[in-house]
Amino acid sequence: MEIAVTTPIGAATAAAHLIADRISQAAGRGKRFSIALSGGRTPWLMLDVLVAADVEWSIVDVFQVDERIAPLGDDQRNLTKITERLGSTAATIVPMPVNDVDLIEATGRYGAALPDCFDVVQLGMGADGHTASLVPGDPILDLVGYDVAISVEYQGTQRMTLTYERLVRAREIFWIVTGDEKADAMALWRASDQSIPASRIVHDHQIMVTDVSRR
Repeated sequence: MEIAVTTPIGAATAAAHLIADRISQAAGRGKRFSIALSGGRTPWLMLDVLVAADVEWSIVDVFQVDERIAPLGDDQRNLTKITERLGSTAATIVPMPVNDVDLIEATGRYGAALPDCFDVVQLGMGADGHTASLVPGDPILDLVGYDVAISVEYQGTQRMTLTYERLVRAREIFWIVTGDEKADAMALWRASDQSIPASRIVHDHQIMVTDVSRR
């Protein structure tokens, strides 16, 4: 399913309403709701809209799809943006332990803390077709048997990231992709072209919210 919008704020608003609906459904069933969040500009707009909505935050567990290995509070960290927006809510935030000395052990510990199945994984896409911190040419693209891994250095930093195996175990995947610079990557994704990492996410329940026009 693809939802076409005209602006990044339109994409953020559409995604926020979808997620608010899923949280409401979980609350109605007396269940907790788990979501894994990616970085990028539009997801922070989405969280701004979501915080203003009538959401039962006390049932929400927030995990990270990926995170830069950088100091706590660094402006590059996705956690910095998540806590700025959700820190005043009753949501439970579970940060990736990227400041641990032993990062390999840390990946295993984070993987053990994850729910068996996320209710929603929110993903974005880069102009090069990467998603999460699964970047072109990285050996972890073919990693088997692990939920969390450490990427190669990418745009100046290494990252901790969920793997394909973990991402596709979600009940739903919500994509938020905005910006004309991503037109080529979106064309490949729409064609299911496996040359880009994003196209290797294969799932029966995916929603793409985008302002990138079809070619």
